[in-house]
Amino acid sequence: MSVTTLVETRVPFLDLKAQYVSIREEADDAVLAVLESGHFVGGHWVEKFEHEFAQYVGAKYALGVGSGTAALELALQAAGIRAGDEVIVPANSFFATAEAVSNVGAKPVFADVNPMTYHLEPSTVEPHITAKTRAIIPVHLYGRAADLTGIERLAEAHNLLLIEDACQAHGVGRRGVRIGGAGRLTCFSFYPGKNLGAYGDGGAITCNDQQYAQKIRILRDHGSPAKYQHEVIGTNSRLDAVQAAVLSVKLRYLDNWNSLRVRHAEVLAHALGGPGLHPPSLPPEGEHNFHLFVVRARKRDSLRNFLKEQGIETGIHYPVPLHLTPAYEKLGYPGRGSMPVTEALADEILSLPMCPELTKEQLDYLVSAVREFTGSNGSHGSHSQYAASAS
Repeated sequence: MSVTTLVETRVPFLDLKAQYVSIREEADDAVLAVLESGHFVGGHWVEKFEHEFAQYVGAKYALGVGSGTAALELALQAAGIRAGDEVIVPANSFFATAEAVSNVGAKPVFADVNPMTYHLEPSTVEPHITAKTRAIIPVHLYGRAADLTGIERLAEAHNLLLIEDACQAHGVGRRGVRIGGAGRLTCFSFYPGKNLGAYGDGGAITCNDQQYAQKIRILRDHGSPAKYQHEVIGTNSRLDAVQAAVLSVKLRYLDNWNSLRVRHAEVLAHALGGPGLHPPSLPPEGEHNFHLFVVRARKRDSLRNFLKEQGIETGIHYPVPLHLTPAYEKLGYPGRGSMPVTEALADEILSLPMCPELTKEQLDYLVSAVREFTGSNGSHGSHSQYAASAS
């Protein structure tokens, strides 16, 4: 009879309980106020958060919806994307980025990403533009604000829409403009593990276009501008009042929590650079919220197993490139080799623990464990070799 040895978790991947404890009184008061009001769907609490979030990102409108996936779907619908259209998305992203395109009847077209930022870039997008292409969805992956300058020019040249997937990019921006503040349709997720996370699911769409905003309000509520008036076929995807009230509380802490993540990331990035391990670069201040701290390791699986044995939790974001998932086999991609950067990332990326509540002791322990592994396994390559091998 085998006995399974349980390893004590010394460094959790994410500690939502610790975060709750830090704001317990405010969070409890907010939830209790909603319960006492008896208004649980729409109304004051949702409108309040929508106003606060729109002001925070610098947009005219913020529309609360049921999830980040719903945000993407409703944004695509509001923009008129439909069956027969093609939408270019990164092959290295969470499944929902492509799934949303499929769910409105359009075809996701996968493009490879930059080997250093992991974002879409014009040289990987342009070859996929056809007469059927209607939109591009750049993803601000892992919380790093993407430089969309080239993508914007490309979209303008081909008369394409840009819809931003900012589901991991709460509070970041470039050149003084927060993600969501550019005015175009931008989609956010408030899944509990996000930097701005609810105590359930939720999402939002920001924009500056009044027509888009009105379409989304109708679509999220059964295609209804008023009770029992149904102008179009919509869906039921409303942000509920409890989640909105919690998000209003958490929004006040977001900048500080992001600052703590960046501080932890700086410690890890400076401490972990060495043979066999490529930590993420540190972009200018305000351009990364380190929703995830993703390293590249030649012996990724061995490193992950070693850390697990030390009681350190990790993740892989994302282990299977979207063009290689069984769900999209029917699109006919030729398999491995068609998206070389994304495929290399899938074999090497590892997400280390990252949350504002990490202690100095936990960071020191994590650094010590990773150094022990890399020191015992010798050289796996250099920063320049990673870039070259993925290009």
